Amino acid sequence: MAYVLLSIAIAAEVLATSLLKSTAGFTRLWPTLGCVGGYLVAFVLLSQAVKEIPVGVAYALWSGLGTATIVAIGAVFLGEPVGAVKLAGIGLIIAGVIIVNLTGAH
Repeated sequence: MAYVLLSIAIAAEVLATSLLKSTAGFTRLWPTLGCVGGYLVAFVLLSQAVKEIPVGVAYALWSGLGTATIVAIGAVFLGEPVGAVKLAGIGLIIAGVIIVNLTGAH
């Protein structure tokens, strides 16, 4: 169940981060409320997930999967460029998440 909570937390964080640009510096009400609400849900669920998942493993998954997803959203929906260096960086992040998970379960 903890990994389900973590997955929902990651999705909420990705949604909130995706809304950041549309908040216009937190000057637009509805995108701001969605962004803040998403982060609130994300942190509440993350705090529940770390009751059973080691913090290092949970945070590695949270940050790695969140970052990779945000880069993909930026490329597909926001027209942000994705070059070889950015893809290599995402690959290294994913490799780091895998390494932390393989060594952090003990």
